[in-house]
Amino acid sequence: MTDLEFMDRAEALLRAVEGGCDRINDETDCDLDSQRSGGMVTLTFADRSQIIINLQRPLHEVWMAARSGGYHYRFDGGRWLDTRSGEEFFAALSRDASVQAGQPLVFAGA
Repeated sequence: MTDLEFMDRAEALLRAVEGGCDRINDETDCDLDSQRSGGMVTLTFADRSQIIINLQRPLHEVWMAARSGGYHYRFDGGRWLDTRSGEEFFAALSRDASVQAGQPLVFAGA
């Protein structure tokens, strides 16, 4: 994957996360704040816990830090998969966000 391809796919992922936050706030009573700063999105929950998603351009990876740990994702041609477990990014984000929000939340790719 070229640097340009990585940035296109990674930016689409960050936009999907931001769009998911907007949808969740519109459709639920979850108090979820998302802030974007360059290649990083910070999700802040009502209990002030956070999930941080950031781009690691030199490695062509997306990193996610949540209460459950830190994860590295690489694009496999169709999905972003954890480099250790193989878990898909949006499944992991949905799981961790649900735990931190105390209610079921679903994030999905664009």
